[in-house]
Amino acid sequence: MEILTINNVWMMVCTALVFFMHLGFSLLEVGLTRQKNAINILFKNVFIICIGLLIYSLIGFNLMYPGSFIYGIIPDYFLGLFGLQAPMVDGVLDLTYNEGYTFYTDFLFQGMFAATAATIVSGAVAERIKLSSFMIFAMLYLAIVYPIAGSWKWGGGFLDELGFYDFAGSTLVHSVGGWAALIGIYLLGARIGKFDKNGISQAIPGHNIPLATAGVFILWLGWFGFNGGSVLSADPSLTSITLVTTCLAAAAGGISAFLFSTFRYKNYDLTMFLNGILGGLVGITAGADQMSPTDAVLIGLISGVIIVLGVALIDKLKLDDPVGAVPVHLICGIWGTLAVGIFGNLAGWDQFFKQLAGVGVIGAFCCISALIIFYTIKATMGLRMDGLSETEGLDIHEHGMDAYAEFGVTQEK
Repeated sequence: MEILTINNVWMMVCTALVFFMHLGFSLLEVGLTRQKNAINILFKNVFIICIGLLIYSLIGFNLMYPGSFIYGIIPDYFLGLFGLQAPMVDGVLDLTYNEGYTFYTDFLFQGMFAATAATIVSGAVAERIKLSSFMIFAMLYLAIVYPIAGSWKWGGGFLDELGFYDFAGSTLVHSVGGWAALIGIYLLGARIGKFDKNGISQAIPGHNIPLATAGVFILWLGWFGFNGGSVLSADPSLTSITLVTTCLAAAAGGISAFLFSTFRYKNYDLTMFLNGILGGLVGITAGADQMSPTDAVLIGLISGVIIVLGVALIDKLKLDDPVGAVPVHLICGIWGTLAVGIFGNLAGWDQFFKQLAGVGVIGAFCCISALIIFYTIKATMGLRMDGLSETEGLDIHEHGMDAYAEFGVTQEK
């Protein structure tokens, strides 16, 4: 009982840290976008955590951990039969259904992960999506797509049986959000002024880089819970190595992105530095418990280069991702998942191809699902704000508020 208590307390601490990450995402997105859309960004992030927890309790948790599957793929709790209820043993609630933590601790920890997937999409589609359209997308994606994809590995589905490995969600959280972000920015189109008449990308600076920097440090702190909690116990050796590899990959990713972007663009770009840290964190997440410190540094170094090249690729494709969500969460998520087959305890061609198969299956499912949801919304109620609202700012047109009204800050035109 003492071990259960210790494990459960550790899991609750990690849950709090993952919850705190949502402040980090909020500050990062606000800082990297323009002041005229700050309220809109914050509103979306507040909405995501609130509706995410409710939907996950009603549908998502049962769908993600169904117990059994139809044809090995469809969770037998499909569309849930709503409600969050601990299992019963001899007519009594069995709260200690796992030797590491209780049923309700498990729900809360996993619920924080669920909300993260929609937050990734929020940053990518910022500054031009209709708030109502985004809210409907987020609810449907969190209710159906995220838990079904997660069930295939974490719920004991066919990817788990295949041997696919994703410790804390490089694919099951980050790329699930990243694929949806990619589809969203493709269907939305670029912000007004992002590309000139010749198709050349124009910088649209974020209005508060100090806030963005604070957001990244909060996210790094929160990753102690994201990866540390994924050990699913307070085991000293496993939690220690997991936190070490997480931190080393983050540091290496930041340094790598800073050096490579300086070499490529001949300036010290703080935003590349910050996204390099996040890329390192996403890259290590799939195999944080399997890597040595040296492996973690190598994964982080490669993640940082991927960030710089990924941002350039998004611009070349004439896609507009204001916060770099696709390079960070999708491309580094794919890299981190494949890295499990290259580095660490599971390295080998057999494991690499299992990882590749998992990436492909999840990617196809998420792209098709996101395309159906986004396209249906676009065809019915529309996805994008009108030009005047986008130019004058979503805060005034959708919220009737100014994030900095007390300071007399004028709206950008």
